[in-house]
Amino acid sequence: MEIIKENNCNVLTVKVSGRLDTVTAPELEEKIGVLDGIKELVLDLEKLEYISSAGLRVLLNLQKQMNKIGKMTVKNISSDVMEVFEITGFSEILTIE
Repeated sequence: MEIIKENNCNVLTVKVSGRLDTVTAPELEEKIGVLDGIKELVLDLEKLEYISSAGLRVLLNLQKQMNKIGKMTVKNISSDVMEVFEITGFSEILTIE
């Protein structure tokens, strides 16, 4: 998995590629870190090939944090990942562009 962070003022964009699973989910949590001062979190999943329940858990935790301090948007989702979001109900929880 590759993670690229871009912080522009109060907007943090995180590009995730590869697989977000049990092995890599803790890495994403660590890389994003504390969201102090962030008003908007954008997760660009254009190159994310796979997401497991551990990855979904990370997204849910991030969404809960951002609900308190700003907003979170998920964009550029592949059809495979979108299918997982739809099956699990995450398509109703997340703001998807």
